[in-house]
Amino acid sequence: MSQLKNVEARILQCLQNKFLARYVSLPNQNKIWTVTVSPELRDRTPLVMVHGFGGGVGLWILNMDPLSARRTVHTFDLLGFGRSSRPAFPRDPEGAENEFVTSIETWRETMGIPSMILLGHSLGGFLATSYSIKYPERVKHLILVDPWGFPLRPTDPSEIRAPPTWVKAVASVLGRSNPLAVLRVAGPWGPGLVQRFRPDFKRKFADFFEDDTISEYIYHCNAQNPSGETAFKSMMESFGWARRPMLERIHLIRKDVPITMIYGANTWIDTSTGKKVKLQRPDSYVRDMEIEGASHHVYADQPHIFNAVVEEICDSVD
Repeated sequence: MSQLKNVEARILQCLQNKFLARYVSLPNQNKIWTVTVSPELRDRTPLVMVHGFGGGVGLWILNMDPLSARRTVHTFDLLGFGRSSRPAFPRDPEGAENEFVTSIETWRETMGIPSMILLGHSLGGFLATSYSIKYPERVKHLILVDPWGFPLRPTDPSEIRAPPTWVKAVASVLGRSNPLAVLRVAGPWGPGLVQRFRPDFKRKFADFFEDDTISEYIYHCNAQNPSGETAFKSMMESFGWARRPMLERIHLIRKDVPITMIYGANTWIDTSTGKKVKLQRPDSYVRDMEIEGASHHVYADQPHIFNAVVEEICDSVD
């Protein structure tokens, strides 16, 4: 954990705006590692950003300063990931999902945030949606960035969109074990393995880091007790699919909660989901868009366009 702390400190050093990084203790003794940027800007609804599977607050480094120019931005490591506590989650998909969602709500209460613009990427998008079903009065706008876990698993194999080679490689190496077990087995070779499987991460963050800082960060985020990862595993079937797909439930979000879905034009996630969400919510605001030149990690692939789009959404709130 100390290595993760050190590499994360190198990342957060890049922030120009005032920021506060600390543990937020929940009543059940769990701690949520939280980074708040521009805490002094209290006039507007804050933006809360929820990272994806295997990520953490550090991956928002290309977005935190631009998005906090006129409002407070909160990012946190999901329970079971990054520097947050790693408890044992319930083993069933519904129980695991509820544990994540409850931890987000308890974090919000502890932080004293009355309402927020809620943005989630990938697994974070799935959890932000689940949160919005349960606590719609807290969400002024739901922004889903390449969200995982929406489509129903097709019965016809020809309809399945192929995930990228590295996903297939990792899946075949792992089989029945946890999705990132290979990194932990690799030990000191782990950062090199991240670099080999995902050389694109180094390129995405090249403006800030010419070295392997980001690969090291991802490695150390995932080289610990795999609690969030085990929970994710119980929520999914064969990597790409959720056992409780969100398309079957998105109509349960209160009608007055606006939703924007942002996809990378080259993502492996099924982008037709946006159109399907519109059909499920005919009387509600649903906008879906694709960002050219971006794949699954839209916020890092095209940070300038992404930041401009998110800022425009935030400005529409207040």
